Amino acid sequence: MADVYLDYNASAPVRPEAQRAIAEALLHAHGNPSSTHAFGAAARAALARARKQVADGLGAAPDCVVFTSGATEANNTVLRQVTRGAPLPDVHLVTCATEHPAVLEEARALASEGCQVTILPVERDGRLDLERFAAALTPRTRLASVMWANNETGVIQPIAELARRAAAQGVPFHTDAVQALGKLPLALATLPVDYASFSAHKLGGPKGVGALYVRAGAELAPLLRGGSQERGRRPGTENVPGIAGFGAACAVARAELEESQSRHAGLRAQLWAGIHNALPDAVRNGAPEHTLAHTLNVSFPGASGEALVEALDLEGIAVATGAACHAGSTEPSHVLSAMGLPAALGSCAIRFSLGPGIDAAAIARVVGVLPGVVARVRQARAA
Repeated sequence: MADVYLDYNASAPVRPEAQRAIAEALLHAHGNPSSTHAFGAAARAALARARKQVADGLGAAPDCVVFTSGATEANNTVLRQVTRGAPLPDVHLVTCATEHPAVLEEARALASEGCQVTILPVERDGRLDLERFAAALTPRTRLASVMWANNETGVIQPIAELARRAAAQGVPFHTDAVQALGKLPLALATLPVDYASFSAHKLGGPKGVGALYVRAGAELAPLLRGGSQERGRRPGTENVPGIAGFGAACAVARAELEESQSRHAGLRAQLWAGIHNALPDAVRNGAPEHTLAHTLNVSFPGASGEALVEALDLEGIAVATGAACHAGSTEPSHVLSAMGLPAALGSCAIRFSLGPGIDAAAIARVVGVLPGVVARVRQARAA
């Protein structure tokens, strides 16, 4: 039987439209975008087209898009700039306990260098309390950073209101919006969000390319040095084929957004109903009304999440236990721990994330295989 890929939050298959855009750029945009000859002009045109496609997906102006190697670079660029121009003990950063390691690890590095860092807890449903967030902001706070939609649970934060609370106190606001792009209508131009980070490979673009949204008028100190590319905001020759693929993927995801949200919600409901009926002790993590339509995080008491991933892989079904960058870690998910889940349940959790290649037949196959797999893993653990 055909394999079932349910790990779109880790990386999505490259869309055919993105593949064609990449091939076209490799064939016809091989010049350096900074060169003044016709070959350079062709590469610049490819960049401009992709920048417009990405900007349309963000609901922003093209001039606000800075291309990067991915969201990790974008996140680090924004967080690292808080140290510029002020004594480190006078710098305060506010973030959230369920952030991606690309934010949390940089925040902890800043703390080790003397910055004041506040990592806010979340409620049981995985969302930040708005009043607690506002109370954490001080006159010394130089940045607040909160992920838009969580990569492990799909929990959606109230970004518009969080950004408004930050703006009301004059605090720049950043969001890691990797999982939101192509899954939610963003309309960044209408929000008081100063910075937002994105990766192409989460929505069907190639790996190794991403973007940083920088609101018009917001400061941005480059993380790297050595060139004037991206209007002086990110040096280094642009990855034209990758960026072209990113733009094409954004265009398709934008066109399909409304339909895909509805379809994924239905498929996720089918998946959860099948799990709940066959395994009534399974625990759903994250309030359904505040999670991405394509993401389902479930704990199976008595069955190791890692063992479930391996056993399902043998059945041709790909799922995950948490962030792909921490694959192989024996530590419970920091996201589920922050949500108050006991370690015993956190270590039994797996994430199902859907995408364009998944249909009702694929979900039915998973539902048919899963109970037997869970039973075998539980039996092996008890032996």
